[in-house]
Amino acid sequence: MSIYERIVTLRAPEIADLAQLHAWSNSNELWSQLVGWHFPYSTRSTEQWIRSRNDNDQINQVFVIETADRELVGTANLVDINWKNRGAIHGVMIGNPEARGKGYALDAVMALMRYAFDELGLERMESTVLSSNPRSLHFYTRKCGWTLEGTRRRAAFRQGGFVDLNMIGIVRDDYIAHAQRTRYWSGHAEE
Repeated sequence: MSIYERIVTLRAPEIADLAQLHAWSNSNELWSQLVGWHFPYSTRSTEQWIRSRNDNDQINQVFVIETADRELVGTANLVDINWKNRGAIHGVMIGNPEARGKGYALDAVMALMRYAFDELGLERMESTVLSSNPRSLHFYTRKCGWTLEGTRRRAAFRQGGFVDLNMIGIVRDDYIAHAQRTRYWSGHAEE
């Protein structure tokens, strides 16, 4: 199953995506703005990751973000899904710098929120954003309706120093209110 939305499709990674995913997995510019541990990836390890994914994994799902003209522009995920507490951790990455600022990330996040809340029955999504990446914090809190819930001080080591991690989240009711306020799904969205 793919998730088709206004301007993007979220689908499972395929071997045909290998070259692009491998390039993004080794981009210093990209990884300097993302939370998480990073090592250099070989083509072989990227291929192994794609082949070893379990599309029926009930806890961790990764999607590639594809435009209407089938251009791969990034990835998104729902991971550590907790079915008892109805929550998940989320992340999005637009790997192609020329694709940033064109609404692809917004459509992907809105699509994943609708899928998580309306299809999977989740109550909460959360993520962390590096304090050195204010653009992402603004994106989530202003464009996607998320809330800054706290700060973990000096929690991430980047480029020789520690930076804070902003903890962000959204609950189902806030998503519904945001989607209605922005009229995102009505086709007349305020961008």
